[in-house]
Amino acid sequence: MKEKLSIHEKYMKQAIKLAMKAYELGEVPIGCVIVHEGKVIGRGYNRRTTDKSTLSHAEINAIRKATKVIGDWRLEDCTLYVTLEPCQMCSGAIVQARIPEVYIGCMNPKAGCAGSILNILQEPAFNHQVEVHKGILETECSNMLTTFFKELRIRLKAEKELRHKYRQG
Repeated sequence: MKEKLSIHEKYMKQAIKLAMKAYELGEVPIGCVIVHEGKVIGRGYNRRTTDKSTLSHAEINAIRKATKVIGDWRLEDCTLYVTLEPCQMCSGAIVQARIPEVYIGCMNPKAGCAGSILNILQEPAFNHQVEVHKGILETECSNMLTTFFKELRIRLKAEKELRHKYRQG
């Protein structure tokens, strides 16, 4: 019998599908959806290398699309789902957009700003704080990233060996 997904797992699954689009492009697989009144109004995935833009993170792309749908920069009645803990830029954008609630797949101990390195989302000095929920489909999100970076290291090593071989010959 198939186990029923919670509503939060349902939306995180959609974010994971978007992360897989990034994976297929050779991008770090991060996906994000923004939900308003039970409907996904913003979708995004990491496209930094593809777009050649530091700003092309999953969350920024999803926020940009959601604000067009809402017709306002404030996303006060929205919920954001992201496969990896947001960085400082994305956390700042989430606070600026007034998003009240964020669901995170897995944490990012090297660059996360929702509790790992900093907690921009819940900084009391800001005029807006975000309710944060961690570990939604954590294993699935984490495994996708682990596999991506493992494959990347293998590919980079093979490319380095190939360059070395051609310099020798």
